[in-house]
Amino acid sequence: MLLGKKRKLGRKIEEITVGEKLSMTEKIEDKDLLLYLGLTDDANPLYIQHDYASQTPFEKPIVPSIMLTGMITSAISKYLPGPGSHILSQEILFPKPVYHYGSVEFLFEVIEVSRDEHTIVISVLGINEKNEPVIQGKVKVCPPHRLEEIHAKTLDNF
Repeated sequence: MLLGKKRKLGRKIEEITVGEKLSMTEKIEDKDLLLYLGLTDDANPLYIQHDYASQTPFEKPIVPSIMLTGMITSAISKYLPGPGSHILSQEILFPKPVYHYGSVEFLFEVIEVSRDEHTIVISVLGINEKNEPVIQGKVKVCPPHRLEEIHAKTLDNF
């Protein structure tokens, strides 16, 4: 049990400002795709079967959009604003497919901070190796709340 244990939390809403940016690059490897497809039990042939995908307009297997969304949520949980944050809503477009072995450079930017609502809005842009946008969107996030001292009320949750 982690009761009273020190945790590394992301930044407080007071520490976040409009215009902050984060850039990171993810390379899509077979191991990542197979792990994702195995965990979700997703057998869509468009994601893994080269013979099927070659007969579609995509011409080769593509990366599941929800897997790319997972990369976005992971970056928010790890870096901006960081551990303890929670995504409230997202509006994400995938204008072009991402292919196996491709790279996506993610660009995140804080475009709104609402201290009254304890939320921030982050724009997301994903660019492939051909410098084409493959992801565009916005994510509304609740930054981590500061923890109160542990007392009897806290133990009601256990």
